[in-house]
Amino acid sequence: MEEIIEETFCLKACNQIHEIGALRDNLVEEADAQERGNEPYIDEQPSYFPPELVGHLPKNSNILYHYYLMELEQKFVYDIPVHDIVLVLRNRLEAELGSLHFDLDVDRDRLTVNFKYVGVINLSTDQVLLCRRFQKTLLRVLIHHDLKSLNERMDGDILGAETDYLLLPATAKHQRPEIIDWPCVNSVLFSCKKNVESHLNCSLPEGCARIVQTKDGPVCTCLLQNSLVYTPHTDQMYCTTGILELNANSRRGKINSYKKYYEERHGIKLCFEHESLVRGRPIFRVKNYLQRCRNQIEKESSMPSVELPPELCSIVMSPISINTFYSFSFVPSIMHRLESLLIAANLKMMHLDHCNQNDVLPISKVLEAITTKKCQETFDSESLETLGDSFLKYAVSQQLFKTCQDQPEGVLTSKKEKIISNAALCEFGCYRKLPGFIRDESFDPERWIIPDDRSGSALSEEILFNTRKIYIRETRKMESETVADVVEALIGAFLSICGETSALLFMDWLGIKVDFHVTPYERHFQIHAENFVNVRHLESLLNYSFRDPSLLVEALIHGSYMLPEIPRCNYQVNLIAM
Repeated sequence: MEEIIEETFCLKACNQIHEIGALRDNLVEEADAQERGNEPYIDEQPSYFPPELVGHLPKNSNILYHYYLMELEQKFVYDIPVHDIVLVLRNRLEAELGSLHFDLDVDRDRLTVNFKYVGVINLSTDQVLLCRRFQKTLLRVLIHHDLKSLNERMDGDILGAETDYLLLPATAKHQRPEIIDWPCVNSVLFSCKKNVESHLNCSLPEGCARIVQTKDGPVCTCLLQNSLVYTPHTDQMYCTTGILELNANSRRGKINSYKKYYEERHGIKLCFEHESLVRGRPIFRVKNYLQRCRNQIEKESSMPSVELPPELCSIVMSPISINTFYSFSFVPSIMHRLESLLIAANLKMMHLDHCNQNDVLPISKVLEAITTKKCQETFDSESLETLGDSFLKYAVSQQLFKTCQDQPEGVLTSKKEKIISNAALCEFGCYRKLPGFIRDESFDPERWIIPDDRSGSALSEEILFNTRKIYIRETRKMESETVADVVEALIGAFLSICGETSALLFMDWLGIKVDFHVTPYERHFQIHAENFVNVRHLESLLNYSFRDPSLLVEALIHGSYMLPEIPRCNYQVNLIAM
């Protein structure tokens, strides 16, 4: 009975308050234009690919390219040294990327990568197609270790829109100024018949025959000792590194000869038992060398050499050294870092299209902001996200405090939460197409796009805001919270490098309207602050002089302690500190 009386009394009180308009004034208002988060989020989001690495190959014409030397420096001792690699691009990179410098976390220690601009080079269509065939062959072998994948789609080089850059072996320093190792590039054109005819006066190790018999026919010994070979009886590929002082009659271990081993193990009778065996090493495994502390997680397995009878070897590429294969095993990780930086550069330029004051932010800092912890790299967005989150809350709070001075604290808090919620930030980010730029998974070399390789999905073109071209390589699932976190991280990036004004300009670009112009705090009542607190003493403690000391009084008044002379408490000013 008491509950019914209490409910009846409350209902009458609400009706009376509503009649005088007080209830309406204190309810939370409808969302304004800045409040977002009501649009449904679609978790299928694109993954962008930089347009700088995409192009068309014109027919029957010379093409002007810019080329860079990717200098590789080993910080460890290994019996196989690396050599430099040439990167050939249609367009020159921005200055920050053209002098790129970073480390790869390899099994034995670190490998330093330095980009150095060389100049321009004209290549004919035939030369470009040759280079494409070389890099496809080499990279498919390294990534897939499979001759079938090597033979797929190799015959038809189609001219059209595709990844348009070249990765080529560099000459040794003493061979320069010629930068590209063209004899190595031509190794992809190997033919037994043609090479026998052109190798009549080669210098060979003492005791070696000039011509040896391979699976596909006779070749000069010099071509077999530095080559990529395929052995059908084991379905394996090897890099050959030299001619051994062994033949089929030599002992393999303590008991059997090589001749007997191959007959018993593989059912193969060797026909050229007096020919020297070839030393072969397995193909290197391509790994993610960008992964944080990778050398502590996974140690590279040993790669013992094997002894191969030439007659069981089918030459795939020659002449090509094992050093080239080892050097190119780092290429997917190097290019993934460059692709990521180019994506970050495109995001920066897309923002600069609307706000050219923010040009000082380094591309590397943008990359850090769009890289989540899931990538497991040496940097991620977490610290920037924390900074951006704090600044966003402060900036939005002070904006609401200035522009909604007549609103109660509950209304302001509700407005603030709607603007800074994950749903709202995700919507702000999606409006500016940020999900496509976000890096949210660890790099998988087997899914890396080999230049000019059409075995994977095709790139599709998208125009962002009618001005900037980008390409979509795939779609992937992405949580809305991830988008919101990256929005905060980007705010943190601008704040940490460029200051408050740049962070506010970026927020304005997103759609979060905040300014730091001083707006007088309008008060509709007079408070003589000195009558309630010792203003001078408090200012000396805080080391700050208040233009309006009544704000100090307001900040010290709790909502449970109200006086007729002080109609406001600290709820509203507390909003800024939250």
